[in-house]
Amino acid sequence: MMPLLGSIEERLKQLQDAHRDFGPGSQHFLSSSVQIPWERAISPNKVPYYINHQAQTTCWDHPKMTELYQALADLNNIKFSAYRTAMKLRRVQKVLRLDLMALGSLGELFREQDLQQPEQVLDVVDVIHGLTALYERLEEEHSVMVNIPLCVDMCLNWLLNVYDSPRNGKVRVLSFKMGLVSLCNADVQEKYKFLFRQVACPGGSTDQRHLSMLLHEAIQIPRQLGEVAAFGGSNVEPSVRSCFRVASGKATIEVSHFLEWMSLEPQSMVWLPVLHRVAAAESTKHQAKCSVCKQCPIKGFRYRSLKQFNVDICQTCFLTGRTTKGKKLHYPIMEYYTPTTSGEKMRDFAKTLKNKFRSKQYFTKHPQRGYLPVQSVLEADTSETPCSSPRLPHADTHSRIEHYASRLAEMESQNCSFFTDSLSPDESLDEDQYLLRHSSPALDPDSPCQHMLLAQLEHQDKDQLQRTLARLENENRVLQGEYRRLKWKHEEAASVPMLMEAGEEALGSPTGGAQDEELLAEARVLRQHKSRLETRMQILEDHNKQLESQLRRLRELLLQPKDDSEANGSEPSTLSSPVSGAGRHGEPAESRETTDTETAGEEPEHEQDTVLQLQEVIEQLRNVFPSEPGTTSHI
Repeated sequence: MMPLLGSIEERLKQLQDAHRDFGPGSQHFLSSSVQIPWERAISPNKVPYYINHQAQTTCWDHPKMTELYQALADLNNIKFSAYRTAMKLRRVQKVLRLDLMALGSLGELFREQDLQQPEQVLDVVDVIHGLTALYERLEEEHSVMVNIPLCVDMCLNWLLNVYDSPRNGKVRVLSFKMGLVSLCNADVQEKYKFLFRQVACPGGSTDQRHLSMLLHEAIQIPRQLGEVAAFGGSNVEPSVRSCFRVASGKATIEVSHFLEWMSLEPQSMVWLPVLHRVAAAESTKHQAKCSVCKQCPIKGFRYRSLKQFNVDICQTCFLTGRTTKGKKLHYPIMEYYTPTTSGEKMRDFAKTLKNKFRSKQYFTKHPQRGYLPVQSVLEADTSETPCSSPRLPHADTHSRIEHYASRLAEMESQNCSFFTDSLSPDESLDEDQYLLRHSSPALDPDSPCQHMLLAQLEHQDKDQLQRTLARLENENRVLQGEYRRLKWKHEEAASVPMLMEAGEEALGSPTGGAQDEELLAEARVLRQHKSRLETRMQILEDHNKQLESQLRRLRELLLQPKDDSEANGSEPSTLSSPVSGAGRHGEPAESRETTDTETAGEEPEHEQDTVLQLQEVIEQLRNVFPSEPGTTSHI
């Protein structure tokens, strides 16, 4: 009986091992994805790793993935980070064969696998099952030979690198969807709609928390390539607040709001539309000769100068910063990723002729942003409140002044020049400094919704500046009154030395008595009071100088001519270029069109608010400068 039981247990163990290695949940079929001397092994949490028996080493990356990453290093000579990122992703997309994957096939798979909850967690086996079904369907639909084991293993490797770099063996459903949808073959607008639906409630809207989840998953893709700094960093809260401004302060946004915001190509997401333009430009030929390398016809992107006639540059020369010896490339530049039409040629000729009469200072003074900046240089508030500006610290007057100064510095940074008149081979060519325009047949540069949104955002900034200016002017008037009062007291106290001399003479006389001692005591009190008044006057003078400086700079911003703000709005959408390091990048959305804000008469509610603010400031001044005992405050 005992030998029989032992035989049964041994047979059961063999069956369990066979089920584990060759059953439905096994990864045995993926062993053929590598060749000798490599071997595919599996860790206890089902995550694959690879053993090189010849070198006696192990690594998490598939050998082909390692080769791919080494090839991506060749693109590091591209100066514009959004294009550098997009071209790297384009190579990944082709190697994984996701450029053949239709969005509809992905949607069917997600429904069949019941992947509806964005925060649901998948293990490696679940991901492998989904990828296997996708590539089998791809082979059937396109009638092409697909190395399914290699594609599944490579795609799994890429997803783990992006969303599970510690190799815990767990990936969220939203991460799985974001990775596949971003690189699949579909129109960019359809991708936006599909991704928004993944975090939307049954009513079709979403809140800040779920939008943060979506943007967080998206930013992991450039982060894995080491490019996240160019797109505003890993903090997505500025992007969330920027998107919710489109909804005018509502607690939730609809898909229309999200599409409007994405059409502006925000800094954190600009790499995705650039990827689509890179893909569209691959098969495009332009009947023009490159002014640098003399290539004709130009393949891919074509860049035309809008400052010089008949200057065209191919994408290789432009993106790597090559120029003709002894010549400089003048901005602005128009990018084409589709063949030009006669109407576009006439439009560019008219713009070039107009720019010929503009000075170098004009282009320096009129920077043209090709993307929507979303990262504040003074980012500190991580609140999810969709306000157009941070909450003001009303604790005291000087903390408010500090906030206004910070806000002013932020606005000045956003208005800094991103253009220089020319580019030479010795100058640094990076999209932090240079932006382009692009011509897109699919996007209307004069879209009313884009103009409306940009005007609304600029109007909010103008309104905030006006309120800030009015508040600072009121505080300045109050401080000036206090300064005059203290100055008057100081002049009265100037007679103290004379009183001291009289007191000393009185002490020398035999009839001084108690009256002389009282005079000396009063003189000492007045001297101390004088010292305190001088200190207060010095403090007020310093504060007054700070206020006057802030007022002057705010007036300069508010009184900028209307032409300054309309210069960009009249141009077509600009090529967004995310700024590396400080935040952003590579491809343009339409420039903002600002409107002059006229100073309107104060309404009753605003007057009441001003009175309350003045009373608050007066009370604070009383606390900072308390009246002397026996004296009456003049405030």
